[in-house]
Amino acid sequence: MTWNIPNALSVLRLVAAPMVAVMFLYFERPYADWFALCLFILASVTDWFDGYLARAWGQETKIGAMIDPIADKAMVVIALMVIVGYSNEHWTPWLVLPATVILFREVFVSGLREFLGDVAGTLKVTKLAKWKTATQMVAITFLFGQGMFEHYLGMSAWGMDQALVDQIMLGEVDDTQGLRWKFEGMFWTGWIGMVLLWAAAVLTGITGVDYFLKARPHLKD
Repeated sequence: MTWNIPNALSVLRLVAAPMVAVMFLYFERPYADWFALCLFILASVTDWFDGYLARAWGQETKIGAMIDPIADKAMVVIALMVIVGYSNEHWTPWLVLPATVILFREVFVSGLREFLGDVAGTLKVTKLAKWKTATQMVAITFLFGQGMFEHYLGMSAWGMDQALVDQIMLGEVDDTQGLRWKFEGMFWTGWIGMVLLWAAAVLTGITGVDYFLKARPHLKD
């Protein structure tokens, strides 16, 4: 393996992927949410830098071309697993379908790549596929943020009965705990993340079909 900066960034992103889940095993919330969010954002940024630096410095390698898509898929799959697992009952049904589409496509395309072997390298990554990955990562970032706001809201409302919470939300009682802005943060990050995740699922489905159509000539006996 050629150890250069682009390849090192890809390997670090691959290692960071499971660490997103590990954060929830060893840290209490909301610290786990913060650590997972920061780790995911840093790893997502390296996704752009490793490709850019490899092209700019003429350091594109076969090992880098192999690790890069694996790291991307691992990040997205593990992060979605964590988000669905720790989401509340209201959000979970809306998360499951787009997450399923994304997971199915990644497994399907990975299987195709493995079957095609060297031929898979001739099927170039399209701009739409890059937009798909970017949309997935932005959506996941917002959904991690939604989980943080939700947890802080629950902490601030701890010990209050529902009637008092309703009065605070309506402005009838002073909001000394910041319930309203935490609720607004939870609401908007959740909805933005959800819309982007569904958009990512659509793009993921389209790129999966496109990849299959390109691979069809190589699947004939």
